[in-house]
Amino acid sequence: MTAWEAAADVVVVGSGVAGLTCARDAAAYGLSVLVVTKAGVDDGSTRWAQGGVAVVDEAAGDSVGAHLADTLSAGAGLCDPVAARDILAAGPTAVARLRRRGAVFDTDPDGVLLRTREGGHHADRIVHAGGDATGAEVARALTAPQGLPVTLADHLALDVALSPDGTAVGVRVLTPDGTTGSIRAAAVVLATGGLGQLFASSTNPAVATADGVAMALRAGAVTADLEFVQFHPTALFGGVAAGRRDLVTEALRGAGAVLVDGAGRSVTAGVHPAGDLAPRDVVALAVTRRMAENVCGIDDHVFLDARAVPEVTRRFPTVAAAAGELGLRLDRHLLPVSPAAHYSCGGVWTDRSGRTSVPGLWAVGEVARTGLHGANRLASNSLLEGLVMGGRAAAAIAAEPVRAADTATVRAPATRWCPPARREEFQRSMSRYAGIGRDAVGLGAVRRLAGRITDGGPGGAGPSRASVEATNLAQVGAVLAAAATARSAGVGCHVRTDDRPDGLVGSLFVSWRDGAPVVDDRRPSGREVANR
Repeated sequence: MTAWEAAADVVVVGSGVAGLTCARDAAAYGLSVLVVTKAGVDDGSTRWAQGGVAVVDEAAGDSVGAHLADTLSAGAGLCDPVAARDILAAGPTAVARLRRRGAVFDTDPDGVLLRTREGGHHADRIVHAGGDATGAEVARALTAPQGLPVTLADHLALDVALSPDGTAVGVRVLTPDGTTGSIRAAAVVLATGGLGQLFASSTNPAVATADGVAMALRAGAVTADLEFVQFHPTALFGGVAAGRRDLVTEALRGAGAVLVDGAGRSVTAGVHPAGDLAPRDVVALAVTRRMAENVCGIDDHVFLDARAVPEVTRRFPTVAAAAGELGLRLDRHLLPVSPAAHYSCGGVWTDRSGRTSVPGLWAVGEVARTGLHGANRLASNSLLEGLVMGGRAAAAIAAEPVRAADTATVRAPATRWCPPARREEFQRSMSRYAGIGRDAVGLGAVRRLAGRITDGGPGGAGPSRASVEATNLAQVGAVLAAAATARSAGVGCHVRTDDRPDGLVGSLFVSWRDGAPVVDDRRPSGREVANR
């Protein structure tokens, strides 16, 4: 099957937990489904997830209300409590459905799911698979050939195809041989994952280049909460710039490893009473500030010294293996580390079934903003959200009358593809000025650079994977910086070093108009709001 001949009731762009759940459920409802992914079907972020799935066990004394309380606390007042409760309450059913599809979670000898506790939770409600390999097991179950809809791998989605009235009726794609084509569909589901590659250092895989958010913006959709990006304070720095960074567990610092700069000075001394064991956001900010000082000409990482930790290689084999890939040994060398973009709490604004503000366009998973995460995601709520919202979107799509797309009237945004040469420069700028610790001056620099990149495209030149990804990163980076500028008071994982009151009590909504981001503090209007 070639892309320009393809048509389906539903086209799902992306193949993470949310996208594949949606695709499988939609197919089970009798809809024809086509999955489009720019790499392999299992090359998204899902398989890298080390955390579990947060799901309550009422028989053990836990409750949805208690889970909601923990979620709202982490979200720092910016969660949608109604949407959050609905998603959390659907957790047990979603996990049971996944188990029926073959996912194997850790259980006791009697087959009862084992549950653990993670940061921010006040009950044992996290289920895991293979200890720290939950994402890999979820991905394995969802990519099993049986029941998997037709998949176009190595096809990069370019833009949402629109009817004259602005309804989504398909997608334009770039095929492996460099040609472009269109896929017609009555419903377009964006499930492209996160935007971690906006930054020079990320735990996200190389495919996480904000594609879905950019496509939605160009189609006229509204985004929300994009300023809230979680960072892990210590990711291994090195290797290819566009690759996924390996996490360096906090347990290593708990065992005695210390953070130092290029001159060997402590990074966290005097910052917090707990020093290197301070909360993640505190440590990440301390590292970011030290990098900005450019000690000994090093401005993109610091070092973790674990040489004095007893039996460090035996005790931390995963970190040791990752370090070994860079030719380093934990017991002999300093590890280069930097904060890494880990998870986007915001995204394309949706209602409680995954509808965006564009008719016919849906978004599920990390690309979407459902209101569950607010200003800071609670641990292990992300896989849960993907399972629940993927299923809900499929059910809602199946309940709507199937529309036939009129290909004679289809149009797509006149996207100006940017040259990719400045991508690395932009990523470094995002890490420095829009990562952990932001101020108005730095955010202004990001917006100006994004503007120069998006204005400097080759006009009518054909798209390539490099130019499309560079365009998506620059546009979404500009939108993120605009939201972060407008929210001048720090909250959650949005840290403003020039913190000042701004009077905002809710989310910011940002759209893309006439080549620039437009910020509003009012929710989108129309049927989507009514559905909330």
